[in-house]
Parts: sequence; C-alpha cells; structure tokens
Amino acid sequence: MKKFLSIIITALCFVLMLSLVACNNGNNGEVPPIGDDGERPNYEGTKTLVVYFSQPDDVDNSTVVINGETLGNTQYMAYVIQENTGANIFRIVPETPYPTNHSELVNLAQNEQRNKARPKFKGEIENFAQYDTVFVGYPNWWSDMPMIMYTFFDTYDFSGKTIIPFNTHGGSGFSSTISTIRSLEPNATVQNGKSISRNSIQNAEKEIIDWVKSLGFEKPDVQ
Repeated sequence: MKKFLSIIITALCFVLMLSLVACNNGNNGEVPPIGDDGERPNYEGTKTLVVYFSQPDDVDNSTVVINGETLGNTQYMAYVIQENTGANIFRIVPETPYPTNHSELVNLAQNEQRNKARPKFKGEIENFAQYDTVFVGYPNWWSDMPMIMYTFFDTYDFSGKTIIPFNTHGGSGFSSTISTIRSLEPNATVQNGKSISRNSIQNAEKEIIDWVKSLGFEKPDVQ
C-alpha cells in the first residue's frame, strides 16, 4: 500500500512540474499588461520602438540646448528614452513642413484641429508588426495631439501592442490625449505615460531615465 501511494505522489508531482513549465512558457513573447495589483510589466526580450513628432526646431519655447546642440523639446525626450532602452527610433516628419513662425504655426495647427485634418508624413516604419512596445511622443497643441499624430495612428495597427505615451507641454500636461489614444487604439494596452513641462525639459534627463527604469527598462550595455 505504501509503495502504491508513493507511485501516486510521484506521478502527481511530475504532472505539477509539467504544468508549471507550460505556464512559464505560454506567453508567446507578448508584453504582459499592467495588472490590478500594480505590478509593472517585464519588457525583457521585447522589441521596442520610439516614435515622436517634434515642433519645428527653431520655434519659440519649443527647443532645448543640450551640449551645444539645439533640439526640439519632444525630440530631446525621445533621444533620452531611446538611449536608455536601446529601442529603434522614428521621427514623424510632415510632407509639407510646418511654418517656423510662431503665429503662422498657431493658425495652421488650429485650422487643422477644426477641420480634423490628416497631414501626411514622410517615410514609413519597416516591419512595424515586429514591435511589442511603442513609445509615442508629441507636444501638447491646444489641449490635443498635433493632427499629424492622428494620421500616424490611422496608418498603423497597434493591436496587441503596448503604447507608452510621452509629451512636452506649456502647462496642460497630457490634457485628454491618453483617453484619445485609447479610443483610437482599443486593441492596444495604453499606459499613462510621462509628461514634462517645456520649462523643465532642460534639466529633465534624470527624471526621464528614472521613469524609464521604473517601467522595467535598463540602459543597454555598450559593446
């Protein structure tokens, strides 16, 4: 009888071990969503992309000077994220350049919003389907994303991907743009993201890096 019970226990342990192995290998490489317990996702082994639109580089209040180089505010934020994730990067560049005169830019951007325009952009992201996680960056333009961002979301299918928004602003934060992205991409996991004031971006490198680390990313080793 004891020998029979020992055989049964051994068999049950073997079945349990197989079940644990199957659970550990059953995610098919998908990025795990943030759970109700607040646990952060594990991005190890995932493919990551940084996509951003930045204001024209010489528009007032939209630039930052880093090590003598003038960058758009959102552009700089994108560069810091890319450097500390090892992600690929893609800049959204309009086919028809936006004006660099501030008043002209304001008028054009507001007209685009009123008309729900979809400005075209140059180039395309190669093999977009390979990316599990996409950081998406943009400035806040009058409590909304620039309309070219709507073109971007119309162009690519984010189903099953994790979107991590980031933006720069003059006082309005994200406004309602996170909700907008969720409505545009209902089959994606959209995180709450990171928003930084244009008044703080000059000295925000550590803040951005700490945020990236808090998401579960580590700066890639330099070979």
